[in-house]
Amino acid sequence: MAEPGDLGELGDLLRTEAVAEPFPDLARIREEDPVHWSSRHRAWLITRHDDCAAAHTDSRLSSDRMTPILRRLEERRASPQLIAMVSVLAAWMTFKDGEDHRRLRRLVNRAFTPRVVALMRDQIAAIADGLVDELPESGAVDLVSTFAYPLPAIVIAEMLGVPSEDRDRFKSWSSDISSLVFGAVDDPDRHERAESGMTELVEYFEGLIESSASRGGDESLLDHLVRVRDEDDDALSRNELLAMCTLLLFGGHETTTNLLSSGILALLRNPDQKDRLLADPSLAETAVEEFMRFDGPSRMSVRVAAAPIELRGKEIRAGDRVFLMLAAANRDPSRFERPNELDVGRKPNQQIGFGLGPHYCLGAPLARLEGQIAIPQLFRRLRSLELDTGASLAWRPTLLSRSLESLPARYGAVLPASAVA
Repeated sequence: MAEPGDLGELGDLLRTEAVAEPFPDLARIREEDPVHWSSRHRAWLITRHDDCAAAHTDSRLSSDRMTPILRRLEERRASPQLIAMVSVLAAWMTFKDGEDHRRLRRLVNRAFTPRVVALMRDQIAAIADGLVDELPESGAVDLVSTFAYPLPAIVIAEMLGVPSEDRDRFKSWSSDISSLVFGAVDDPDRHERAESGMTELVEYFEGLIESSASRGGDESLLDHLVRVRDEDDDALSRNELLAMCTLLLFGGHETTTNLLSSGILALLRNPDQKDRLLADPSLAETAVEEFMRFDGPSRMSVRVAAAPIELRGKEIRAGDRVFLMLAAANRDPSRFERPNELDVGRKPNQQIGFGLGPHYCLGAPLARLEGQIAIPQLFRRLRSLELDTGASLAWRPTLLSRSLESLPARYGAVLPASAVA
């Protein structure tokens, strides 16, 4: 295996500086050693856009990073609770390959259709307005806890047919699970908290599934999942259904929260682009694509080499972990002009923040719609919205996600929804 080059600590993605501002380090790695072995994480960092794009459709790179963990836990006779928690994660469609993945995706696609998402437009707008209506008339606000988190949590809760008032419970469970899924490797308690969070979440959904099965009907996404079958009369098993529910709840709000908060932050730091977006509402679609490119919700996708691969003169061995660095690829100057500048009207924009190929994000249409509606609406209704310069930004120290813990801001007044309609 190749030894690290002379890039020193740049391969440590959890350094304080790298968590707060990853792009300078990633730019240097992309330029000097685009297929870089990180001894810190024992993984290859793939940083160029063309390499990352190709890797997403390379069958030699597996998405199943949970099964090896599950096997090791079983061999070590880990606690039944930990094994049960990882078993649920291993059943997530995200961590499946080949026919297993295609089968699950085919079944879920029949319930999670573009038509269902399109019907959410008015509902998303109403939720966004409702959250703004709850804010004080003026003053300081944390835009993560008051807006970027609750909006997608309420949306996915309503789609699944679960009470929106349980969103604080979802936040707690999701935070516990994310410490493991997103790779908070410096968190010594992550396994225990993830066990607890997943156990409670599974128990919660078991009750909802039982209720859905007994009442019949076809009103919510959960109801669709309980009853969905394909042309061969194949259906989700009980364990697959529980795994799918936890995945949709987790993925349906965790990454969208990051998209909303990073998009809002990007506009607060680039007021010219904010003014441009508000002056031309037709830019909402391109703006969200640019938020995904400029500072998207995921720093990377993780793969495991299922076979040896040679890439740019480096030998990636079977079993090696491979980090597809989306944050580096989406600012590759060989693909994007002025890659470090925010341009809400950027065209073309070949950002790969939602992935590519068979694992392209199932929830991408919903995340896009939430961003297109909620971010402009927030800026229209909060007059003189700006960053709170007296507070500092804090980013969660995880490998995979690009997640603000809070977004402190100030505003002068709340305009009524009727005034900006």
